Amino acid sequence: MEITLRFFASFREAVGQKTLVREYDDVATVGDVLEALAAEYSDLVLYDDGTLREYVTVMRDGRDVTHIDGPDTELTGGETLSLFPPVAGG
Repeated sequence: MEITLRFFASFREAVGQKTLVREYDDVATVGDVLEALAAEYSDLVLYDDGTLREYVTVMRDGRDVTHIDGPDTELTGGETLSLFPPVAGG
């Protein structure tokens, strides 16, 4: 299945581009996609001790996956995943 990946802020810098389109198994989850990205891009820091970093935001078609099934959220193809790094400010 085809998934569009969008990266923002420091994640965009880590990947080197704003958008990627990738093929994944027909039974992939958000976690599967994130693990594959983390393995491919060493500067894309998504995990701390095997757990998705707190404050990393992943949106599936505009909806935060933490309000669905988190990393276990299933993908069906054609979706867009948007990845936002933790943001600090004041």
